[in-house]
Amino acid sequence: MSFIVGIDGGGTKTAVTVAHGDTEEVLLTFTVGPINYNGGDAEAIAASFEEIFNRTKLCCTHLEEVTHVCIGAAGVSNPVVARFLEKQVRDNGYMGPLTITGDQETALYGAQNAMQGIILIAGTGSICFGVNHKGGRHRTGGFGHLIDDEGSGYSIGRDLLSVLVQAEDGRIADTIIPALVYERLGLGTVQEVIGFVYHKNTTKKDIAELAPVMTKACELGDARALKLAEQCAASLLELVVPVIERLELHESPIATAGSVLQKSRFVREALERKLAQSYPQTKLIMPVNNAAYGAVLLGKSKAING
Repeated sequence: MSFIVGIDGGGTKTAVTVAHGDTEEVLLTFTVGPINYNGGDAEAIAASFEEIFNRTKLCCTHLEEVTHVCIGAAGVSNPVVARFLEKQVRDNGYMGPLTITGDQETALYGAQNAMQGIILIAGTGSICFGVNHKGGRHRTGGFGHLIDDEGSGYSIGRDLLSVLVQAEDGRIADTIIPALVYERLGLGTVQEVIGFVYHKNTTKKDIAELAPVMTKACELGDARALKLAEQCAASLLELVVPVIERLELHESPIATAGSVLQKSRFVREALERKLAQSYPQTKLIMPVNNAAYGAVLLGKSKAING
């Protein structure tokens, strides 16, 4: 029996699918910690990979039975990142065929059940990626939280914190966002919040985890939060437009992934309205399969076609 292991390395967690190599039947799914090397902790990533391969062995008595491992992860265009991920795989005893690619590719393959169409991801980070029927590709975004990732969970969290400090010093009035942020963090003063933000152990994941505060404030009718949701949708539209235009995918459905689009109806509905104005023939759809299964499909394709 042969097996394919598909790995979707997100900014907050890593999803793993082990499938039968011939039938693509899913045998095991599980999640571990993040494996994103950009801003991630090397020891934590190593622990994630150790757990991945230990649990994979529950299906495969010997790793020699694994015919392909496919990893979709952020930041792999950086050779240092790709080499680091490969080392983690090899250090855990797997010496067979390995594909390491951008998480947008595995997400697209899973979402559209083919390497064609458009995927828009807004989780901890944000990225849009498309492939047309001629094999043409284009990607927008995904360049990291320090210079990009607009419309992501991180950008929402950052904007919420900005609202908090501006409300505290009098630049903004009439918003419940500060109270909700304090509650979420379990803190009581702006000084404590600043200490949290700039603490050496605070990560982009910690900031992104504030994003649900915006949704809660929107549900309570907070005007500032509703404005943030509209701004987030506008940023995501800016990611989509160049992909549609350059690849001439004016009628392609756009698969959506990531916590922002999956969990905030305010952002999703705002994006749907904006899309309808410019591209009435397209629509947002839920993924057919997840990115970890997309990694399985891509891994099988690589195994067959090289």
